[in-house]
Amino acid sequence: MKELLLGNEAIARGAWEAGATVSTAYPGTPSTEITEELAKFSEIYCEWSPNEKVALEVALGASMGGARAICCMKHVGVNVAADPLFTAAYTGVNGGLVLIAADDPGMHSSQNEQDSRFYARSAHVPMLEPSSSEECLLFTKKAFELSENYDSPVMLRLVTRIAHARSLVQPGQREETPLKPYEKNPRKYVMMPGFARGRHVAVEAREKRLLSEISALGLNKIEWNDPSLGVICSGSAYNYVKEALPAASVLKLGLVYPLDVELIKEFAQKVEKLVVVEELEPFFEEQIKALGLPVSGKEKTGLQGELFSRKLGQLFGAEAPAGPAETPNLPQRPPVLCPGCPHRAVFHVLRKMNFVVAADIGCYTLGALPPLNAVDSVVCMGASIGMAMGLEKARGRDFAQKTVSVIGDSTFVHSGITGLIDLVYNKGNSTVIIVDNSTTGMTGHQPNPTTGQDIHFRAAPQLSLERLCEAVGVQSVKVVDPFDLAALEGILKEETAKDGPSVVIARRPCALLSREKKPPLRVKAEACIRCGACLRIGCPAISMGQGGLSIDPALCVGCGLCAGLCPKSAIEGGTL
Repeated sequence: MKELLLGNEAIARGAWEAGATVSTAYPGTPSTEITEELAKFSEIYCEWSPNEKVALEVALGASMGGARAICCMKHVGVNVAADPLFTAAYTGVNGGLVLIAADDPGMHSSQNEQDSRFYARSAHVPMLEPSSSEECLLFTKKAFELSENYDSPVMLRLVTRIAHARSLVQPGQREETPLKPYEKNPRKYVMMPGFARGRHVAVEAREKRLLSEISALGLNKIEWNDPSLGVICSGSAYNYVKEALPAASVLKLGLVYPLDVELIKEFAQKVEKLVVVEELEPFFEEQIKALGLPVSGKEKTGLQGELFSRKLGQLFGAEAPAGPAETPNLPQRPPVLCPGCPHRAVFHVLRKMNFVVAADIGCYTLGALPPLNAVDSVVCMGASIGMAMGLEKARGRDFAQKTVSVIGDSTFVHSGITGLIDLVYNKGNSTVIIVDNSTTGMTGHQPNPTTGQDIHFRAAPQLSLERLCEAVGVQSVKVVDPFDLAALEGILKEETAKDGPSVVIARRPCALLSREKKPPLRVKAEACIRCGACLRIGCPAISMGQGGLSIDPALCVGCGLCAGLCPKSAIEGGTL
C-alpha cells in the first residue's frame, strides 16, 4: 500500500530499505527530519554529531568498517564537511556511503543560496537529485548501490520543496546487507601524498567508467512531446516544467553529476530550441554550452530564489501572475522570538548598553530585527567569536570593551570552541555570551552534547560549558539567568571592563520546553501610561491598539519580563 511521505521521510525509508546501519547528522533545515525518522528504526545506529565534519568522518569510518552509512546535512553544512568529503572521494568506500545535501533556494532558513552541485563536480563524486518522494526513496537505495559499485561516496541533493513536500511512495522491505569484510589497506585509506597520488588516478578512472556506463543506470530519461521546445531540468524544476510547459519535450536528469553528455547531445539534435530550467547557478547550462550546443535559460530564470510553475509560465509567455509571493497588499509577518524566549532579555540589555554585537546562527539571529535592533553581524556557525576578535584587532582595546559575541549552546559546541581557544591563545579581550537555552532550538529541539541526552532523549554524558571554558584558559566564567535583568547588566559591565577574555553563560531553558505553567499577565489600564517600555522587547503577545496596551492571553506564557520593565507596575500576574 502506498504511503504519503515527506521527501525527508522517504529518504529515511530508502536508507532503511537499503540496509543502512549507521546514520549521522547535525540538524539543519531542510534536512533535519531525515535523521529524526532514521532514529525510529531499531536496526540503524543514529547520532546527532557535534558538527557536520564529525558526522561525515563517523560515517566514513563506518563505511571503512564495512557498513552502509548515511550522513545528512543542509547545504551550508557541506562547507563544514568539505574537508573529509574531498579526501573521501580519494579513499573511496567499503560499505556504501551516501551524503545528503539539502539546498535552500529562496533562503527560507539559511544565510545563503549556495548550490551543492558544485561540490559534487569539484570533489568528483556522483550526485543524484530526486523530483518526488518516490524518487527520494528509490534514489537513496540507488545511491548505496552506486557507492559500492564505483567505490565512491555518493551525494544526493535535495531542495526545500522536495524535502518538505509530501507525495505518494510505495514502501518496500528491508534488504539485510551484511557487513563487508574489513581489510587493512593503507594505500586506500592513508592519504599521505605518496598514496593520495595513486588514489587521485583511481578517482579519474572511476569517473571515466561511470560515464561509459551512464546510459545503463536508467537515472536520466527523455519525455518526448512537441520538439519545438526542449527543456533540460532536474529535481524540483522538473515538476515546475511539467506543470507550466506541458507541451515541451523534457530531458530529466536524475544523475546531475557527471552529466550524460551523449544523451544531452541526442536530445539537443532533435529539438528546435533548447533551454535549461534550473534553480540557482547555471550548473547544467554552462557545461552544455561548453559542449558547443546552443542553449539558454538563466537570462530568463535568473540566479536567485526559487522557481515555481506560475513563474515559469510567465517567463515563457503565459499571462498568469508570477505567484502568491508577488500578490499585492499581503500583510508582512516577519519572524519573531517566541513569547518567553530567554534570548529576548539578553538582546534588550545589549541594546540598552549600546554594545556592538557579533552574533551567530540560531534563534537569536532574530535579535537583529526591530524592535530589538541589537545584532551587528551574523555570518556562519561559530563566526561570532572570531569576528569580535577581529573587530578588536582592527579598532583596539577601547572598541573591545563595547563589543560582545553571542552564540548558542549547540552552535558553540558545533564550531565556537576553536574560536574561543583563539581568543585566549592570542590574548583577545572580548566577552563571549553563550545563550544556553538547553537545546538546539532553531531546528526543532534536538539534543546536543550540553543537554545530557542523546538522539533518543536517553541519558548521555553532559558537557559542562563552564568547565570547558575554564579548560581552554578563560579566567572569568559567569553564569546568570537572563531574566534577572539587573544581574545580567551588572555582569556585562564588569566582564567587558576586564582585561583578557571572559565568558558569560546566560542560562534559561527554551520557553517551548519549559514545564512551568504560569498564568498569562494582564494590563491594569488605569496605571498604564503608554510609554512603550514593554513594547521594546518585541514580544508577540503584547500589542498597542486604540484601546491601549493589551496582552494576548493565548500567547503570553507568564514569563514576567515585560512586568519587570514597566515603570508604573501596570502589568500584573505571573512571576519571574
